Amino acid sequence: MTILIIGGSGFLGTELARRAAAAGHPTAATFATRPGSVREVAWHALDLRDPERVEAVVAEVGPRLVIDATSGGSDWKVTAEGPVHLAMAAARHRCRLVHVSSDAVFSGARVHYDESCLPDPVTPYGAAKAAAETGVRLVHRDAVVARTSLIIGDERSPHVRMVHDLAAGTRKGTLFTDDIRCPVHVADLAAALLELASGTATGVHHLAGADAVSRHELGILVAGRDGLDASRLPAGLRADSALPGALDVRLDSRATRRTLGTTLRGARRFLAPDA
Repeated sequence: MTILIIGGSGFLGTELARRAAAAGHPTAATFATRPGSVREVAWHALDLRDPERVEAVVAEVGPRLVIDATSGGSDWKVTAEGPVHLAMAAARHRCRLVHVSSDAVFSGARVHYDESCLPDPVTPYGAAKAAAETGVRLVHRDAVVARTSLIIGDERSPHVRMVHDLAAGTRKGTLFTDDIRCPVHVADLAAALLELASGTATGVHHLAGADAVSRHELGILVAGRDGLDASRLPAGLRADSALPGALDVRLDSRATRRTLGTTLRGARRFLAPDA
């Protein structure tokens, strides 16, 4: 089965590409600025804002499965419109499609969110991700939309890198005690995405970790695992800041977890010093 990883040079994309290639699948991946580090992968430059280039890459690779692991931040053309270009190309070439989305599509008003909950974003990034979900499902009816939360691993993870920088005093910032998510380990997420992709599931699925933790608690856990001085991590309330965004968003992944063999560990487990 030929697999195409969109955003394969990113943090999640690299793990997906590595696992797909290690499993013996012919694997191609795309990059925006420079190829990734997985040697067994065929690399293709791609700007998701260019629908003709999207079509050309999908046609050239001829994948059976496409996994969209791009981010793009709040750039509407990349994050909202790009995945729709990709979904249209995947539908034309009869490719199975898995689109990775985010818990940023929710406002936090109801705290607990299962797959039946409708997006109600409160940030530009969340709005772009929600728009992408809608567009992808409209043009590719059999697509999988997989929502996840903070993705954790080593220092390639932006969240882990921030903790290291704060502990070293090389960055200013605050780890909020009232900003709660369900972090997932990048290895667990990649394995779950590939398992989900290999089946026949369609529609929305949640792939988040089992533990709901604040960003400050997450920082303390990272510090404990990595031997950092946790007392150097500044704490505060997001509610007291001017930063927009949801406070408490907990993805309920129980329905999806029941269908998977992959375990989505909680942060307290995968960040334990002896994990």
